[in-house]
Amino acid sequence: MDVGGNSGGLIINKQRAMLPNKSRGEFVRNQRKDSEGFSESPDLEFEYADTDKWSAELSELYSYTEGPEFLLNRKCFEEEFRTHVSDKKWTELDVAQHRAHAMRLLDGLEVITREKRLKVSRAILYMVQGTFAECSSEAEVQHWMRYNIFLLLDVGTFTALVELLNMEVDNSAACSSAVRKPAISLADSTDLRVLLNIMYLMVVTIQQEDPADSPEWRATRETFKTELGSPLYNNEPISVMLFGMVTKFCSGHAPHFPMKKVLMLLWKSILFTLGGFEQLQNIKVRKREELRLPPLPEDSIRVIRSMRAASPPASASDLIEQQQKRARREHKSLIKQDNLDAFNEKDPYKSDEPREDEDDNDDNDNSMEAEPFPMERDEVMPPPILHPTSERVNFPKGLPWAPKVREKDIEHFLESSRSKFIGYTLGNDTDTVVGLPRPIHESIRTLKQHKYISIAEIQIAKEDEFQKTPLSGGEEDVEMCSTELLYQGILPSLPQYMIALLKILLAAAPTSKAKTDSINILADVLPEEMPTTVLQSMKLGVDVNRHKEIIVKAISAILLLLLKHFKLNHVYQFEYMAQHLVFANCIPLILKFFNQNIISYITAKNSISVLDFPYCVVHELPELTAESLEAGDNNQFCWRNLFSCINLLRILNKLTKWKHSRTMMLVVFKSAPILKRALKVKQAMMQLYVLKLLKVQTKYLGRQWRKSNMKTMSAIYQKVRHRLNDDWAYGNDLDARPWDFQAEECALRANIERFNSRRYDNNQRNPDFLPVDNCLQSVLGQRVDLPEDFQMNYDLWLEREVFSKPISWEELLQ
Repeated sequence: MDVGGNSGGLIINKQRAMLPNKSRGEFVRNQRKDSEGFSESPDLEFEYADTDKWSAELSELYSYTEGPEFLLNRKCFEEEFRTHVSDKKWTELDVAQHRAHAMRLLDGLEVITREKRLKVSRAILYMVQGTFAECSSEAEVQHWMRYNIFLLLDVGTFTALVELLNMEVDNSAACSSAVRKPAISLADSTDLRVLLNIMYLMVVTIQQEDPADSPEWRATRETFKTELGSPLYNNEPISVMLFGMVTKFCSGHAPHFPMKKVLMLLWKSILFTLGGFEQLQNIKVRKREELRLPPLPEDSIRVIRSMRAASPPASASDLIEQQQKRARREHKSLIKQDNLDAFNEKDPYKSDEPREDEDDNDDNDNSMEAEPFPMERDEVMPPPILHPTSERVNFPKGLPWAPKVREKDIEHFLESSRSKFIGYTLGNDTDTVVGLPRPIHESIRTLKQHKYISIAEIQIAKEDEFQKTPLSGGEEDVEMCSTELLYQGILPSLPQYMIALLKILLAAAPTSKAKTDSINILADVLPEEMPTTVLQSMKLGVDVNRHKEIIVKAISAILLLLLKHFKLNHVYQFEYMAQHLVFANCIPLILKFFNQNIISYITAKNSISVLDFPYCVVHELPELTAESLEAGDNNQFCWRNLFSCINLLRILNKLTKWKHSRTMMLVVFKSAPILKRALKVKQAMMQLYVLKLLKVQTKYLGRQWRKSNMKTMSAIYQKVRHRLNDDWAYGNDLDARPWDFQAEECALRANIERFNSRRYDNNQRNPDFLPVDNCLQSVLGQRVDLPEDFQMNYDLWLEREVFSKPISWEELLQ
């Protein structure tokens, strides 16, 4: 094997020696791409948002195996329509006729026979799909979708659908039948899929705001949003019912549940009722105003959008190549003048013009590699990208983020300064600076200037006050917003919900191996008859991969939204959910997800655009071939996969931030090389969250790692927010010392339990702190059950305790 390896190396070197300089550069780059799997990836033009385009979110609801059901829905609608209405088209009727037929279909949902009910449900689904047979374009389909959905909502269809869904979830016969089946297919979940399809399309469409909407529609949207987040359906918000479906599926009692559709509806319901990332920013600004805190130093979404991606860290082959170049340069004593001139012309520090031949310069003997730190050259002065002039002018100067300082940081700095210069300490006093030198005064002034007080710190302080003074602390004013109602709904079973979501995420991860004991998440994608041709197998393979990607997208979005909303509502709600995610091994699961070729995952082509809704119902379908399936679409990346990766990185950041025990988990599970590979994706937002995760563990990775990864260290300095006095790169601060991390989690858990029992558990409250009824009438009016032996000897008790004892009425009156 060694001989073969060496001979291969010799052949490559000979081939390189025969090539001219420029061709040699291309040859080296091709060798790198072959060995690393596309290491020099381009910048991705990706804009992070709450959701993808409306059309993309509609198409992802359906698997490609559901394609024939579009015509079946149309057939059911037309049969109902012709029976009760004339031969006119739906689009030709007036509003009154539309409403009358919608009411007729709603009545049809209340029939006893399952077959009849399914036909009516399919007819409603065809309406919700925009009565596509009468439309000639995708825009027309979407117009009629909006019209029909608002019409159906107005007549009360959604409430009827929730009742039907409840009935199907509790259908024990279907559950027991599915448990006994050796293989579950699309047919086992037909009734559930039709109902979930209608509900999902209604939620997604109504959530979508359109400037052309009438005032009535806008009022309907707000009403529906409030109802969806309130305990109106079965005395709980709709999201709690869907969480119940997820846990029932994971427990193995209902393996036929179409989990992808349940998760998508759950995600959209949470997004609609609680709000997306921009609404979160608005809530944060409002809460800071209410608590009289200084305004936010910047809008994080805008800052990230204006950031540029950094060059990925050099791989092993790049390092070997650079060493070879350096060795060749050492043997050269003279350089021709024309080469020097060419060097000066292409020097990036001397010219503001974009360098089109930058890659060739890297392979040229007389390039900028002669600098003392060639590894960091790209990071210090990144090659400019061709942008319009206006965009180039708008790039921010200096650091992207305003520095932040915690109160704790100021206390630590003052304590160390006092003990160093004077030899005494004052505890938490951050104002007394007597005896300290003038430079320390200036440092403290700078630290206080950038001090940031978070909403969480205020909430923790208030909770401590409530725990210390339960009687004099007063009543807590809890705002009954959608987030609070959802937390109250999921609180009793939150640990089970988190475990269920992570189980499904594990089953959908591309790195997971197929196991016999793992849950089957493909129940709503596998057809009744398995494919018989190569083309059908390829199509099903694309469908299965796409199905898993959509599940990952939905779960990552659900977890991130809940964490962010709970943190704003009350920090201990966030900590409760976060702690149960950590207990359920969320951190190693996310790292396992990223331990793959992440470039391949983000550029995956698991979609067949001609089969996507609404394209497939409006246009004539071309004949599919194996070549067209392999080619996929022409997009630079897969939106949903990049969205999922960023969400999972943000979740990992939320779980580990300021938690040293969890940061040590990142170190123990050897996350640094996995995260470094993720930096190859040239997208600024994804890189930022990777760099944040690397920053928190840098102090634990040792000097040798920092020395070998200077380019990554430079990127952290350049892109991640600076915390003044944060010794992240060297690990000299007290918090970095790894002692008794278990105590940290136990103390947090005790605080969470005290918060939950004080606020939500009425049965566990201390009886000494309950209010006392002092009103004579209400006390005497209460019914008291006396014991049986007392009732038998009542006369004796009356004689002894009442009649035989003298009563001084005058004293009583006084």
